[in-house]
Amino acid sequence: MRDIWFHFPEIDPVAIALGPLVIRWYALAYMAGLLAGWYVLRRMARQSSSPVTPLQIDQLLNAIIAGVIIGGRLGYVLFYQPAAYWRDPLAILRIWEGGMAFHGGLIGVCVAVFWFARHHKIPLWQLADRVALVTPIGLFFGRIANFINGELYGRVTDLPIGMIFPTGGALPRHPSQLYEAALEGVLLGVILAVAYHLKLSQRRPGSLVALFLIGYGIARFMVEFVREPDAHIGTYQQLFIIPLSQGQLLSLPMIIGGAAMLIMMKGKQTS
Repeated sequence: MRDIWFHFPEIDPVAIALGPLVIRWYALAYMAGLLAGWYVLRRMARQSSSPVTPLQIDQLLNAIIAGVIIGGRLGYVLFYQPAAYWRDPLAILRIWEGGMAFHGGLIGVCVAVFWFARHHKIPLWQLADRVALVTPIGLFFGRIANFINGELYGRVTDLPIGMIFPTGGALPRHPSQLYEAALEGVLLGVILAVAYHLKLSQRRPGSLVALFLIGYGIARFMVEFVREPDAHIGTYQQLFIIPLSQGQLLSLPMIIGGAAMLIMMKGKQTS
């Protein structure tokens, strides 16, 4: 076996343990992503041109937390293990056992933002663009937490960047969590920040949402080629004659939907 450059660091997934109280890095990552996004949105809300107030951002945070938890859990149940939860429906409530899906969480956040905008009479696309702008922050922290937990690792590789994960066998694997942190978190975040500073969302409200859908969809689609599929799902499923993973099948509608949004926005530019 070729020598590997990197070794998986032995990190306890439990960050804080105070008697029966156990706080895991994964929970802290969720909190860090949500609070960092809230902080950025609140600073933006202080601008005179903001369609939303700082107080409304505080209220929006609660709606988004509910959307992430409910949507992420139900998405995992429906997209990845419907049969298992059909046999034991009460297991859906045991979220401390793990099992969250990004695509489900995204749907939950979309529902929360739509409801909040309608309820508070805020322009929907202006609010949605701002939420899309800060979402890569949460994605970055979430993927780092996946890495710390030694989960969602990649396929076996002979590249020197390969790592041996505690539950991944004796062979080195792609650190796909770090690939996703770099693409979905850092690169996508930079792209959206540049688009925002170029005032693209002012000229075409909803454009940051479209860019997010396209950017995340492409990043996830590409990383899936080196990411180890969950054991209960299997390797690939056939889409016509093309073998695709479940993650790729769920990302395709995001890419297509985001591209369709940009095309429909063309010619509807606002001053």
